Amino acid sequence: MYEKELEALRRFDRFRKRRLFDESLKDFASNDYLGLAHNKELLARAYERVMSYGTNAAKASQLINGYTPIHQELETKLCRLNRFEAAISVGSGFLANLALIEALVRKGDKLFLDEEFHASGMLASKLVEDVEIFAHNDPEDLKRRLQKGDFKRAIVAVEGIYSMSGDLLDPEIFQVAKEHEALLMVDEAHSSGVVGERLLGVFDLFGIEPNELHIKMGTLGKAYGSYGAYILASEEIISFLENRAKSIIYTTALSLMDVALAKEGIEEVEKNVKHYKRQITKRQQIAADFGHQTPGLIVDVPTKEVLKKQGELMERGFLVGAIRPPTVKEPMLRIIARLGQTPQELRELLELI
Repeated sequence: MYEKELEALRRFDRFRKRRLFDESLKDFASNDYLGLAHNKELLARAYERVMSYGTNAAKASQLINGYTPIHQELETKLCRLNRFEAAISVGSGFLANLALIEALVRKGDKLFLDEEFHASGMLASKLVEDVEIFAHNDPEDLKRRLQKGDFKRAIVAVEGIYSMSGDLLDPEIFQVAKEHEALLMVDEAHSSGVVGERLLGVFDLFGIEPNELHIKMGTLGKAYGSYGAYILASEEIISFLENRAKSIIYTTALSLMDVALAKEGIEEVEKNVKHYKRQITKRQQIAADFGHQTPGLIVDVPTKEVLKKQGELMERGFLVGAIRPPTVKEPMLRIIARLGQTPQELRELLELI
């Protein structure tokens, strides 16, 4: 039925397949930025919290009876740390971006989307009547487009650190959005837990005090070592999402174990933020020694024959991401300088490359 399409993918070197990798490989491919996915103490504490509750699973959507004290504890913690009014947990970052864009962009509104925004946002934008793509991380291009004013309300969607390029959001975009009273959605999947004075992301890094026009989406399955996502915003916006966002309303609530584990990860970073900042800085300095300046922990190495080079590195004991079009314009090795591997191992890898 799909043989021709699959053959075309193979011909253009775009064929993909799930693989089970040798666990002995030094992992520089995953988004487990702080190495918390290996922390069994956090897992044990999360297990104890879930064992203390009456059920093992959420059992239903949040609006039926799937919302539990365990979910509420996480959301309260996120609001306090990030200084937002309200929060809601979501099944994944993909579902969170789908919820935000599908629900918030109403008739007469216009969505302004960074051209390198995550695929979840690009897919969600297909559900929106009026969408404008602006040049990647370019506040001047965004300003020109907003100045047209051919909309009732503007919604701007950007990332804190872009997932493939590793680029840091230009802080001027906050000011441009403010000047035009645009709702600003910041996807902090790759910046929460990685940048900022308290490692809370770009709001923290740039000293931005959240207000009613700010929305932060963050994931629990990267720096915080669990799974799922959250949305932080004003009470009004969170209430609106509860009532209009289909990927929140019509899906089972995030699992209790994932929520409890995420809360443990967040508290671990909160308690030991100086340690994690030192370890991040060490790895950024090593990357800089090899000519790779990164605001976070993503190191990109553009190269041809990425699958071949990935295989060669695996033979030497290292696992890295082999990223190909259409995910990126040009193939590259994507290295995550994660804290789960030592600084010396990172240096060895970059020397090999």
